[in-house]
Amino acid sequence: MTAKTKKKKPARSKAKPAKKSAKKSARKAARKATRKSAKKAAKKNEKKAVKKLKRTKPVKKKSAAKAKKTPKKAAAKPAKKKSPAKVKAKAKKSPVKAKRVKAPAKVSKAPAKPKVKKPTVSKPAAAPAAPAFQVHRTSLKAGDKAPYFHGTDQNGNVISLDNYAGKKVILYFYPKDDTEGCTKEACNLRDEYRVLGDKNYDVVGVSADDQSSHAAFAGKYNLPFPLIADTSKTIIMDYDVWGPKMMMGNVYDGIVRTTFVIDEQGTIERVIYDVDTAAHAQQIMNG
Repeated sequence: MTAKTKKKKPARSKAKPAKKSAKKSARKAARKATRKSAKKAAKKNEKKAVKKLKRTKPVKKKSAAKAKKTPKKAAAKPAKKKSPAKVKAKAKKSPVKAKRVKAPAKVSKAPAKPKVKKPTVSKPAAAPAAPAFQVHRTSLKAGDKAPYFHGTDQNGNVISLDNYAGKKVILYFYPKDDTEGCTKEACNLRDEYRVLGDKNYDVVGVSADDQSSHAAFAGKYNLPFPLIADTSKTIIMDYDVWGPKMMMGNVYDGIVRTTFVIDEQGTIERVIYDVDTAAHAQQIMNG
């Protein structure tokens, strides 16, 4: 034979082996059996649950009448307060134990530094306090012979001490015409001029203003007594009434308001320093 003949393979039978088919069928049967048994078990459980629900009786609500009959629980009684005597007795019986306090540990002190004495510095001596200001006062006093005076008044008349022999002279020195204090003083002497005359007094005023200033001042206030214009300050210096004075905190030299009462013999009877301008006539007569 030239051509090789092919051996034909035996044809496989499409039929499955019997063993495998038997296993599959057994599995399917087992699954169906388990499903059926599960359904049966579920139905049995449902039936049992329904029976239990039927057996359990519903809870009956108590009626309002029964609720009223049931007595309410008694309210809790307040705790009795213990008397202060019992509390004190207990306090005495159980004394509180004092706690022991540990002493602080001793701290080693550092050696004290030696004190260095500071050199004493001598303070400069305080300047002595300035003496309080004192207004100038005349050196003349009661009992002294009155210095002689003469001068021209507001009307041009010569006025001197000789003109007043046998009379008491009120010789008053004032700072300036037509100022507040000087006007009060002059007007008070004017108002009491007759009373003073009845008591044998005559009034003579002196300042450093000139004759025309005196004339205007006397005419304005109707002054009945002479005002000597001592522009040279001769009489002012003789009677020692010029000196330092203070006004509004300012110190300056000028006429210090002073009055001399001269008796009939030409002796100074009284010197008035603190003049009361509003009541000077009364001040003279009462002195």
